[in-house]
Amino acid sequence: MMYIKIKRLFDIILSLLGLIIISPVFLVIIIAIKIDSDGPAIFKQKRIGIHKRQFNILKFRTMRIDTPRDIPTHMLKNSEYYITRVGKILRITSLDELPQILNVLKGEMSIIGPRPALWNQYDLIEEREKYGANGVPVGLTGWAQINGRDELPIEVKAKFDGEYVEKMSLWFDLMIFFKTIFNVIKAKGIKEGASKS
Repeated sequence: MMYIKIKRLFDIILSLLGLIIISPVFLVIIIAIKIDSDGPAIFKQKRIGIHKRQFNILKFRTMRIDTPRDIPTHMLKNSEYYITRVGKILRITSLDELPQILNVLKGEMSIIGPRPALWNQYDLIEEREKYGANGVPVGLTGWAQINGRDELPIEVKAKFDGEYVEKMSLWFDLMIFFKTIFNVIKAKGIKEGASKS
């Protein structure tokens, strides 16, 4: 699809600009994480990208280093125990997602697209296959994200991802981008302690 090639060009330009502009924010967050809790500032997690290829998504660490890996936060017993003080702020503001700009620059993700599933979220991956949503680049934000985010059941999330595949265009991506900014400012669709996927 021609638009995916154009989309990649925009991703490179925007991710480079983003890294330059927000590098001071990165530094402040890294210092805050290191002061608040033991462990690395950056967290890596195995996710599923385009054509179901695995890659390591990057996030600022929001949880303790003894947190069980590869388990969505909402499935943890007493998930609040594992989220750090700085982590709560990062999750509510979505600042924990900023390192994914590096994933975009590397070509593992796009700015806009279905959110990458955990490698073991087989139900979501299977549902997306019905709609062709595994065949487009995964994104920092997407159509499902601005229509419910954490509140959506798997079937509904996959359906929104399928709608994105059908409507994917520059104008649709721009609409999702600006709506995402609006939702982040309002912290809309975020459940504290829930998996942000």
